Amino acid sequence: MLRALLPYARGAGVDVRWAVLTESDGFFDLTKRIHNHLHGDAGDGKELDEAAREVYERASARSSQALRDLVAPGDVIYLHDPQPAGLVPAMKEAGLAVVWRCHIGVDHPNDVARAAWRFLLPYVEPADAYVFSRRAYLWDGLDEAKAWVMPPVIDPFSPKNEDLDDERVAAILAEVEEEATILETEPVPADAKVVTQVSRWDRLKDPEGLLEILAEHLEDPDLHLCLVGPETEGVHDDPEGAQVYERVASRWRELDDEHRRRTHLISLPMDDLARNAAMVNALQRRSDVIVQKSLAEGFGLTVAEAMWKSKPVVASRVGGIQDQVKSGKTGVLVDDPRDLAAFGSAIAALADDPERAAALGAAGRDHVRESYLAIDRLREYVELLESLLRDRG
Repeated sequence: MLRALLPYARGAGVDVRWAVLTESDGFFDLTKRIHNHLHGDAGDGKELDEAAREVYERASARSSQALRDLVAPGDVIYLHDPQPAGLVPAMKEAGLAVVWRCHIGVDHPNDVARAAWRFLLPYVEPADAYVFSRRAYLWDGLDEAKAWVMPPVIDPFSPKNEDLDDERVAAILAEVEEEATILETEPVPADAKVVTQVSRWDRLKDPEGLLEILAEHLEDPDLHLCLVGPETEGVHDDPEGAQVYERVASRWRELDDEHRRRTHLISLPMDDLARNAAMVNALQRRSDVIVQKSLAEGFGLTVAEAMWKSKPVVASRVGGIQDQVKSGKTGVLVDDPRDLAAFGSAIAALADDPERAAALGAAGRDHVRESYLAIDRLREYVELLESLLRDRG
């Protein structure tokens, strides 16, 4: 999302810079635990205890010291998600206006989610503003008067979303075959019906559930499933990714020959992010149906990316996905994300009905144009910036 917004801000004359945290002392193991907890999921089963707080504060202290060299009193800083939330107090002390942006949330918070709120609240609460993707995600204990709601957006001109003609799609797909790590018995046939999910290798995206759907509920021999994610060694802030991929690969090996033939695990290289984005673009455009079988989801921007390409989407009715997809109008929502039969039925129905699929895809693109393009969110960020500067005199 930042890659979509920052060029526009710089083009408008705003001196915008982007800093990224680096890992130390198990910091990303801890922040992945926080990430899972904010989704209401116990993750690795460990608690957010005083030992965790010590790791978090030690890393935050190092990062805040390095960040002070890049900022000055009167600047405005946006801190995104749990990893840098611990920097809020230090940046306030340095004389900055601080916005904390949370992309994660859960529809029905449980004790696990609330424990994560309590862990982060002392760091987050002093911020001048909080930005959430949905109003329902605002935590207990935060000042609603400082809360803004801004769904994520896409940049239609970025490599991931720009228009591609059929010739360009074919050329990029040939590069995917050559450069990506693909677990398959044979390539996807040129005339196959293709169902694709693009996501990290994450338990909450339920890639194993999609393998079960293919094996149990999608018997059309011409229908193929592509699970697309990153090369796990290229994602440094997700220590669980490699473990999840190995579980999915192990389950793939257990499928019978016919279902293995129709299933493809595609890990895209991460050394060139623009190239990675172009590959995602081409893979989505080759697909007949896009699926997002998330068990929990903060927003799920891959849904908007697929809809922008006029692709019909079948997705879980969770989190921000239900804001993007108006079921029966701009896609299809499955009420229970664990209902494999319902997912299979919805996927098969669209794969077998190109006319309905095209109508949903066209309506989805219109919905994204109206609600989820970068220029609209940039205006809201300008309003937020102006309010902060006005309040500071």
